[in-house]
Amino acid sequence: MLIATWNVNGIRARLEYILDWLNERKPDIVGLQELKAIDENFPYAALEEAGYKSLIHGQKAWNGVAVLSREPAEILQKGLPGQEKAGARFIAARVSGLDFISVYCPNGKSTDHPDFPRKLEWFNSLAEFLADPSSPLDPDNMVVTGDYNICPSALDTWNEESLKGSIFHTDEERQCIEKLKDLELTDLFRSLYPDEQKFSWWDYRGGSFYKNQGLRIDLMLGSTALLNRVNEVYTDRDFRKKRNDQTPSDHAPVIAEFD
Repeated sequence: MLIATWNVNGIRARLEYILDWLNERKPDIVGLQELKAIDENFPYAALEEAGYKSLIHGQKAWNGVAVLSREPAEILQKGLPGQEKAGARFIAARVSGLDFISVYCPNGKSTDHPDFPRKLEWFNSLAEFLADPSSPLDPDNMVVTGDYNICPSALDTWNEESLKGSIFHTDEERQCIEKLKDLELTDLFRSLYPDEQKFSWWDYRGGSFYKNQGLRIDLMLGSTALLNRVNEVYTDRDFRKKRNDQTPSDHAPVIAEFD
């Protein structure tokens, strides 16, 4: 089984690109982020024709998350409780025996911006919901995929020396990831590659992609019980490149292969 996460930076602007990727990679379940589309404008039909059912939590011009799947999926939760003002950033579905979550975590803008403490609040709410025994989620069979907008460690940024303490690189943000790990969630990429430096996002500007000046902010955190099923986790760099005059997202897909 292949699962994936991808911040597409506008699903309608990149639909043909996404369809090419689905056709070539054929993932079974995909979490999408930053749809920038309301439910009524989501391309359900095009994705259905490609073999994918869609569950979405949309928002006009901003945010928006989705779960695509080959098999039928049951919606478990749309929106993070208590964080409605933050926008459409959370969706959870049960599909193929897995509780699959797609999150688009707040950016925070900068450490001195009012959005920064709101970002930390959002992460606290995420941890509380995932830990809540009354939630519909199965904590032993769960994967939380998405754009976390945090570099979990110094190894996950191209320049920790100059960026340490700036947005995505603060101790406060990294503690948010640690709180999620305390819920017996494991960074699936790091479980396989504890010392490897790989990125998932590169700025459009300054040739960052070709210089490999990136960040690893697109993560898959999975329940401990899933670890023995994970064979591979990788960044799909080929789909961060321009293809047939189609402009890519500034994020690449991240793919995991499960038994």
